[in-house]
Amino acid sequence: MTKKINLFANLKSDFASGLVVFLVALPLCLGIALASGAPLFSGIISGVVGGIIVGYLSQSHISVSGPAAGLTAIVLTAIADLGSFNSFLLAVLIAGLIQLTLGFIKAGSISNYFPTNVIEGMLAGIGVIIFLKQIPHAFGYDPDYEGDLSFIQDDGQNTFSELFSVLNHVQLGSIVITILSLAIILVWNKFEFFKKIKLVPAALVAVVVSVVLNEIFIRSGSDLAVAQNHLVNLPVPSSLQEFKAIIVTPDFSAISNSKVWIVAITIAVVASIETLLCIEAADRMDVQKRYTNTNVELKAQGIGNIVSSLLGGLPMTSVVVRTSANNNAGAKSKMSAIIHGLLLMISVLTIPVVLNKIPLATLAAVLLLVGYKLANPKTIKHFWQKGKYQFIPFIATFVAVVFTDLLKGVALGMIISVIFVLKGNMKRAYNFRKEEYVDGDIIHIDLAQEVSFLNKAAIKATLAAIPSNSKVVINATDTVYIAHDVLDLIKEFKKIRAKEENIKVKLVGFKEAYELENSDGFKNTVTLEHKYDALKRETVIVEVSKTKFID
Repeated sequence: MTKKINLFANLKSDFASGLVVFLVALPLCLGIALASGAPLFSGIISGVVGGIIVGYLSQSHISVSGPAAGLTAIVLTAIADLGSFNSFLLAVLIAGLIQLTLGFIKAGSISNYFPTNVIEGMLAGIGVIIFLKQIPHAFGYDPDYEGDLSFIQDDGQNTFSELFSVLNHVQLGSIVITILSLAIILVWNKFEFFKKIKLVPAALVAVVVSVVLNEIFIRSGSDLAVAQNHLVNLPVPSSLQEFKAIIVTPDFSAISNSKVWIVAITIAVVASIETLLCIEAADRMDVQKRYTNTNVELKAQGIGNIVSSLLGGLPMTSVVVRTSANNNAGAKSKMSAIIHGLLLMISVLTIPVVLNKIPLATLAAVLLLVGYKLANPKTIKHFWQKGKYQFIPFIATFVAVVFTDLLKGVALGMIISVIFVLKGNMKRAYNFRKEEYVDGDIIHIDLAQEVSFLNKAAIKATLAAIPSNSKVVINATDTVYIAHDVLDLIKEFKKIRAKEENIKVKLVGFKEAYELENSDGFKNTVTLEHKYDALKRETVIVEVSKTKFID
């Protein structure tokens, strides 16, 4: 059931969160373009298109799209193999067309089969990576580009060895700015007075104060002054001719090159998988528990990559780092992503000199807090308490994401989850029954012996199709095992959507371990009725059980 969204309904909070995401996205766009061996502005173009075009077309309320660190190795290799950036742009255009096709054939539905513990493990792992990767930037040591999420870095170091290298490259000015920025953000979000000033986010205050402070250090000749190589480094066109040269178009003459098609298919597959993972993660973060149509998302990403390639931009995906920053900043709707794209475009065109005064240490402070919230130790404790079948896939994904990359980590978590499901199915048969209904009837959803995360898609569709003002009985009397993904769906349906749409939900037979309270608002009645048995040629008495709601 899709509701029309008023994009301007939460403009104050969305503008503030869009501003924060813009500040985070700026160095990420530049860093990823640099690591990809592409023109720096190609990252900015991708960020602008991802914010404005994809942000508008997507049905996700808090996800933010832009150039992704997960594609840097593919892009770097592809540009070298194809011989020119223009040929690479043609591959990106074809990849966009492939994604568009995937959306139309409903390939996005695969995201329903990503278990919650794997998604949460991925988020926690990314949180640790973000936190560890920002420590060198916080100390004024910037050999690795902003936005890198790989364990092995381009500078020959890894995530952990880099931390020891920091000790030989400490920049006191950066440390002062990092500590001050952290203090401003934490204090700003703690006091009610500052929270009411929604249009002025804490991150913006931290950036302004750090820029002013560093200018004071520079003008006073202080040793604390942060040098240019530790600031945002956005190219500044000195003439109209240089600005026109930024827009690069695809080389359509390379359409017959088989390498172009191989690169296109690779980008389409990897970008689509990363996007679907991020969308699932974004839906988990959303406090309103709104679900995103992943097929529409693939179409939006496809159109975004087509437009980006025509303007000379990098390929894009939905990005966890920006989405997390957006959620933490209090975004309410996709207007936040659109605003971030508009701010990115306007500021790059009008005030690049001002942007180049922002210390990377300030942005590191913002991302340190984003990383901490994603990798909150409470999440690990939560899955530990849920038992080994939830904890092992979670922790395996978490560790693998930290020590390899996002896709390998999720693949390992998925394999372990499938093994557990297959092991469970060897012991218990599963049967799920869903009856058709019309408005006004009592809807019965009977869960059988085992309900795994593989049944998540069908149950999600069932709950989504239930009309307003309905009466629903969800019966788990015969159930031996229910996956936590399905339990979460039922909990969220009962606590949020049912209340919003006046749906009366009655739960029957749920065990105490499921943490779902069974309902007392109904009763089963058993009556005796006379029926004629044609085989016995006599009238017999039968029991008829009926469920009745007590309003």
